[in-house]
Amino acid sequence: MIVVAGEALIDLVPQRSGALADLKPALGGGPYNTAVALGRLGSRTSFCSRTSRDAFGEALLDGLRRAGVEVSGVQRGTEPTTLAVATIDGSGSAAYSFYVEGTADRLFTAPATLPAGTRAVSFGTCSLVLEPGASAYEELMRTAARQGLFTALDPNIRAGLIPDADAYRARFKSWLPSVTLLKLSAEDAEWLGGTPQEWLAAGPAAVVVTRGGEGLTVFTQDRAEYSVPGEKVAVVDTIGAGDTVNAALLHGLSALDALSADALTALGTQGWTRLLRFAARAAAITCSRAGAEPPYAAELGAW
Repeated sequence: MIVVAGEALIDLVPQRSGALADLKPALGGGPYNTAVALGRLGSRTSFCSRTSRDAFGEALLDGLRRAGVEVSGVQRGTEPTTLAVATIDGSGSAAYSFYVEGTADRLFTAPATLPAGTRAVSFGTCSLVLEPGASAYEELMRTAARQGLFTALDPNIRAGLIPDADAYRARFKSWLPSVTLLKLSAEDAEWLGGTPQEWLAAGPAAVVVTRGGEGLTVFTQDRAEYSVPGEKVAVVDTIGAGDTVNAALLHGLSALDALSADALTALGTQGWTRLLRFAARAAAITCSRAGAEPPYAAELGAW
């Protein structure tokens, strides 16, 4: 079982250019997209979050169920669902404005236990910024690490939500001793101001850096570095691409029975190259269609 912990929200995605741009609601949120992608790939997955009882919240849960994701651990509230308004530039890259005040996902509380058979827990994005929920997710991360579970972190920086950049950077560093696999974009790495080597020294067994169409690179504790190029594709937009990478990495590691720090180091050139290529291929499919629509296992073939 892979547990994905974090927010579920509604992306309002423009369908054309212009001020309002025919905004269309789409199911989203970094952790939510990761859970859906894992479910579509065939990994046994559970979502750990708090969603609204409004129509958006019901739609979000329905989307998880359709992907085969377990939702019994999702907390519910009467508060509204978080909204994110996307702006798509000429290259397909998305930027977001958020509506988060008083929303349900901010009131998440850490569960007393995780589902039976949990092997890994994934964290990231807005859920680790917005209080009081951020502290609850942080508590869950530290607890999972103490229990010896594999922990994955994708900070997926949304600078507009971070009131104190220096405080967040310090908090990010405090998470690293509790992280097994750190995945982040080159843009996130630049904003955070560190290097893979510095982050590895703080705790993670491996750091994966994504570079959009240029590909992915992993840095490991034994000072190895492996890279693969991106898959060529006609990009519609990049919404959900990084979340798809998260899911593909976790799915592949689970298939290899490599959800541990020692196993990450033992993968070597062949194992990491295979895994990164699988993640690049999955992300390319997501980029080839509008919104966060990660691929199903049948679209990727044998990984």
